[in-house]
Amino acid sequence: MNLRLSMVTIDTTDADALAEWWAQQIGGEIVERNDGWYVMVAGGALPVRLAFQRVEDPTPGKNRVHLELVAGEHLEAEVDRLVAAGATLVARRGDESFRWVTLADPDGNVFCVAQPDAH
Repeated sequence: MNLRLSMVTIDTTDADALAEWWAQQIGGEIVERNDGWYVMVAGGALPVRLAFQRVEDPTPGKNRVHLELVAGEHLEAEVDRLVAAGATLVARRGDESFRWVTLADPDGNVFCVAQPDAH
């Protein structure tokens, strides 16, 4: 196979604002703006770019693709930071062997943050 992941694109009604929010959360930067209709974020904690595409009518309901992120050393501290920055807590999940938290970004896109790898 010659396929590799290069970018994850998220539909939104405000590409600039959501790209700025994610850039701050991952320590990345805006690397391209196309008059606010398509904005790319790169660097920071993600190995691929995130793109935010302005659409008039985002798909309603649960998003079909979401980010799975891993916290640094402390899951709860990272969740608290994200909520303080504007994320919404959806649910705490798992058990003592593995925990993760489902959140939503300011645009309502669901993403998960898991505890650090125990290995």
